[in-house]
Formats: sequence, structure tokens, C-alpha cells
Amino acid sequence: MRVEMLTVPDCPNGPVLKERLALVLPGRTGVELTEHVVGDQEEAERRGMHGSPTLLVDGRDPFAGPDTAASVSCRLYRGTDGPAGGVPGIEELRHVFGTTGTTGADRC
Repeated sequence: MRVEMLTVPDCPNGPVLKERLALVLPGRTGVELTEHVVGDQEEAERRGMHGSPTLLVDGRDPFAGPDTAASVSCRLYRGTDGPAGGVPGIEELRHVFGTTGTTGADRC
């Protein structure tokens, strides 16, 4: 599985997404995580970035609708049980990756 993080330069939510991925990906074999800093709209369109940070799983953004435009702007994610935030929630990420379970870090 190819997992890509796309961010704009100095995105404050990029490290948060990376930290959350570190909570949900352990134990999964064959996962390759890469990070790309996207500098302009043309590159955002080429890479499939829908705001920063964007998470791509095997080239697809699991949180974007089919008509979501490419963008180098900040991004908000709507959680299923909480307010909008700059990154997907732990449970949303677990759903995407098919993982379950909780750790003490999840309750922070």
C-alpha cells in the first residue's frame, strides 16, 4: 500500500497527521509512507492535493468527494463525532486503513 502525505510548505497540520499515522499504521505490512511538499497549484493538480494536508492511499484521497477541486489551501476535515479539524481523526484513519483498537495516546 502506498501512502502519501501532501502538504504546503510549513503546514502546521502535517506533523499532526504524521503522528496520527504512526498510531494507526504499526503492524501493517507492505505500507510505504512518503511525504511531498507542494509549492503551487499546478503541482497540486498533478498530485491530487485537495488542501493541506492531503492523505493519498494508493493514489486516492479517501476524504475527498469526487468533485473536490485541487488546492494549495489549508484543509478542514469533518469528524464523525466532533468538530472540524486540520487532520482526520484517529477513528477516521482507522476506518481508512482497516485497523481497530485503542491506545492511551488515542484519548489525548
